[in-house]
Amino acid sequence: MRLFVGLDLSWEIREQLDRLGGGGIPGARWVPEENLHLTLRFIGETHKHLAEEIDHALAALKAKRFSLQFSGVGTFNKAGREVALWVGVARNPQLELLQGKIEQALQRVGLEPERRRFVPHVTLARLDNAPELKLAGFLQAHNLFRAEMPVEHFTLFSSLLGKEASVYTAEVEYPLA
Repeated sequence: MRLFVGLDLSWEIREQLDRLGGGGIPGARWVPEENLHLTLRFIGETHKHLAEEIDHALAALKAKRFSLQFSGVGTFNKAGREVALWVGVARNPQLELLQGKIEQALQRVGLEPERRRFVPHVTLARLDNAPELKLAGFLQAHNLFRAEMPVEHFTLFSSLLGKEASVYTAEVEYPLA
């Protein structure tokens, strides 16, 4: 079973993000609306017994509800090439605290520490040689994007890789106080 921990987005936010995409950038593979989420920690392939330990560790976490501010758009690049288009998240100490608690809980059950720095974002599209002018135009047109969402729980998702897009299933929701 392939797992990750994330924030499931409200349908209102998904619709707003979905309206940003959908065209105008050749080489962009847009994330389907139902797959939009914010990853807190990718886990990867996991055996059933470890998945149960992960569930117990996450269920024991205590954290408060908070509000999340989405802010602006940007890209990630690899080797000088733009590979992903995203919506950013304004700095949020409560989100960072939650992510840190999740990381600690997963390490306690035996997972290796995450090597990458946590950069909260929602991936909108994967990019395959997108024309720079089209991409720059999109970034300029949507740079002032803002939205807000209450965060009342976090979720353990399973992910099934597919030909067109992965299928994400919310396995367990963990409420915040």
